[in-house]
Amino acid sequence: MEPYPTLLLVSAVALVDRDGRVLVQQRAAGPLKGLWEFPGGKIEGGETPATALIRELREELGIDVEAACLAPAAFASEPLGERHLLLLLHVCRKWKGVPQPLEASALKWVRPVELHRLDMPAPDRPLIGLLEALV
Repeated sequence: MEPYPTLLLVSAVALVDRDGRVLVQQRAAGPLKGLWEFPGGKIEGGETPATALIRELREELGIDVEAACLAPAAFASEPLGERHLLLLLHVCRKWKGVPQPLEASALKWVRPVELHRLDMPAPDRPLIGLLEALV
């Protein structure tokens, strides 16, 4: 029997504005540099998906979000070599502050249908259809 891969838990969010657009950010560095993705990041030890996302949104976008405003929406699962990515997507329609690209090279507000045309990481792509139905 093969050993189970180590799970890499990532919490991400689809911030939705009043016009029904979703915020995506462009990776500034690393192997996924230049790809568009939902804001978020790794869940660290001792964090819940919501607390990790609140921390990541403060670090990446400079905004404050309350846990009650994060609605779990979907997940994606993707093998990553020795590890396996489990991406937990939330939807958020309420936050404090104006999102800024503090760790990304750019931010973009797009309609969910427009996400199909963006170069996104493989785990993010299956989530597009769900967002089209939700928003």
